[in-house]
Amino acid sequence: MAVLLVLLCIPLSVALEVNLMNTKLETSDLKWTVYPKDDPQWDEMSGLDEEQTPVRTYEICNVHLSGQNNWLRTNYIRRGPARYVYVELTFTVLECASLERAGRSCKETFNLYYYPSSTDLANDHFPPWMENPWIKVDTVAADFLGRRGARGVSTRPNVKTLRLSGLTGAGFYLGFQDQGACMALLAVRVFYRVCPSVVASLARFPETVSEGLVVSAEGNCVDGAEGSMGRRPTMYCREDGEWAKPAAGECVCMAGREEKEGRTKCTACLMGTFKPTVGDMPCQPCPLNSLTAAPGATVCNCKTGHFRAPADPATDSCTTPPLAPRSIVAHVNGSVVDLDWSEPLDSGGRGDLYYEVQCLECAVNAQCIPCTRLTFSPRPNRLLERKLRVSGLRPRMTYNFRVLALNGVSERSGIGAMGEELNVTTDRDVPLPVSGIQQMAATDTSLYLRWAPPPPPNQPKGNILDYEVKYYEKDQEKPLIMFLKTTASEARLVGLRAGTLYVVQVRARTEAGYGAFSGDALFQTLSHDPEKAQPQVALIAGTAGVGTLLVIAVIIVAIVCVRKHAINKETEYSDKPPQYLIGHNAKLYIDPFTYEDPNEAVREFAKEIDVSYVKIEEVIGAGEFGEVCRGRLKVPGKKENYVAIKTLKGGYTERQRREFLSEASIMGQFQHPNIIHLEGVITNNCPVMIITEYMENGALDSFLRLNDGQFTPIQLVGMLRGIASGMRYLAEMNYVHRDLAARNILVNSNLVCKVSDFGLSRFLQEGSTDPTYTSCLVRE
Repeated sequence: MAVLLVLLCIPLSVALEVNLMNTKLETSDLKWTVYPKDDPQWDEMSGLDEEQTPVRTYEICNVHLSGQNNWLRTNYIRRGPARYVYVELTFTVLECASLERAGRSCKETFNLYYYPSSTDLANDHFPPWMENPWIKVDTVAADFLGRRGARGVSTRPNVKTLRLSGLTGAGFYLGFQDQGACMALLAVRVFYRVCPSVVASLARFPETVSEGLVVSAEGNCVDGAEGSMGRRPTMYCREDGEWAKPAAGECVCMAGREEKEGRTKCTACLMGTFKPTVGDMPCQPCPLNSLTAAPGATVCNCKTGHFRAPADPATDSCTTPPLAPRSIVAHVNGSVVDLDWSEPLDSGGRGDLYYEVQCLECAVNAQCIPCTRLTFSPRPNRLLERKLRVSGLRPRMTYNFRVLALNGVSERSGIGAMGEELNVTTDRDVPLPVSGIQQMAATDTSLYLRWAPPPPPNQPKGNILDYEVKYYEKDQEKPLIMFLKTTASEARLVGLRAGTLYVVQVRARTEAGYGAFSGDALFQTLSHDPEKAQPQVALIAGTAGVGTLLVIAVIIVAIVCVRKHAINKETEYSDKPPQYLIGHNAKLYIDPFTYEDPNEAVREFAKEIDVSYVKIEEVIGAGEFGEVCRGRLKVPGKKENYVAIKTLKGGYTERQRREFLSEASIMGQFQHPNIIHLEGVITNNCPVMIITEYMENGALDSFLRLNDGQFTPIQLVGMLRGIASGMRYLAEMNYVHRDLAARNILVNSNLVCKVSDFGLSRFLQEGSTDPTYTSCLVRE
């Protein structure tokens, strides 16, 4: 399918024409071959053109004779690199009615032929002077006919340009056949068109010979740029020798470089600016507390004393470690101390501040050692809150706590974390930890334990008041912790599970508070007695019976609800208004042509998209109003997506623009997974565009033919259900599609079918006789 490119309002460059032959530039006789040789009718003559420059012409005028067959053949013309060449003819023809001697066989036209050949092999007899083997280009008629009157001959030159296509040999001959015209061949120019070398979209494209309607040319990225998505940039050279906008692939500036001079150069970022990644974004100023050492920076280095964490992006400011925490306070209760503190005066400019607590245990007249037998809640490191509970402190000990403030750059700075210290001395009357817990008896649901009291501290507050027992199941990921208090040095744990291992800890309390918990002691309950298993079985059976009753109850309730709904449901022939039947929250379709100003409908139902968010990649089809392209839509803050882009070709009328955008006004009212989704419109730039979601597999009819026999019945039924769902939605919206056909169903990469093409109803309403409205959203 021929693809016409009308993507630019202004051409990228001026077309070049390379002459293969131009008789206006000849200064001597042309000496072309004529037929018949014995009685030549074509006369080579000298004359002056409109600029009074001497030129060589050929004339003939045998209008009084019938059966004329006069040929004129050019010399051999080498075609060079061109497969499509153009012949520009400048000529005059006299009107037969103004000639006195003109007979009935007088002509006002002549024929142009060409004969391809790999070598210059023509002579007086070859190729033969007949239509075959010559290839006819056209019968040339004059737009302006000259007249011969009493005052002489009045003529006006005609200029015609004809195309020779598909040339394969090294060259060709041109042949002119006269069959009874009175004419003069003033000039013949043979040329081909070339799209000149150009730099566009950060790519350099070479000089390219135009071939037919369009020909693609691959370019190379300019210095400082590289290809995007692994594809080389491509441009289309049009038939008129002008470039169209890049259609596939793209070049983007490397890191440290930005686009300049209309996307023709990638220049290095200036001092004090940087660009961290490849892309079309501009260079940006260095973040706070950073600088560059040279132009073209991809990252700004931190100033002395400032740092970035390993996970910090290059766009983040450089920061410093925090200052020390302030005002550490300790609240001691027996063997437990609660620490809290205030945040540093300076967190270093970061939001990832955390704390660590270091602990040393110092006995009287002894060296301090790290605390290894204490319990920290929640933990001593990576603390986000400014508090910590420490349990298990021993009596008559001094504990040194140091709280450190850190952030993400503390380790990179090489400077030790700043902290504040606090010493805590425990009461001498706090009891020592309990030891020697023993199991005296056990059943399947209980444990009987006993332990020896800790030695008294021989102080006024040293008498044991009671004990606290903590116990829980050992193999549980998140065990349920239970506590029991007793005044004696023994305890009975009841309500336990049979055959289960339990962890038990005990601590004593005096008037000075609780001492530390003992170490973990492990005890296991007995297994079930077989005779005692019957109540458990009965309980399970009873539970199953209750479950059965619940299921039956649920079924009965469901049946009642369904019957009640069926009784209350409105019938199809209800006399209630349509809007009541549809529902209070349903939306109805609004015809955009009912608006006094149709542009208002576009503004109401279609979102205007900034043209800078859209990048056209390639032309994939042609629609009623212009080209259809594939591109990418990147809205700030959202993920980049492929889209289909319908363009309105230049030279449109206001009515055509209104009709083009009316389809967007229709699509914008629909929101359904089986209806083609409208992304938005671009109406403030040239060309005007409609942006929709991109459907990778194109139209359903061509997709099924291409993949005949490759789908299972389930897949085909799923596609049909999607189409039915979309059409049902349109019906509920009170919209009639009028042209449901496989060609108007689009298929994406997941085989989801979506209804498209909402322009036919407009033609039918206007009474058009054309039953088909063509739209190619993604048809390639």
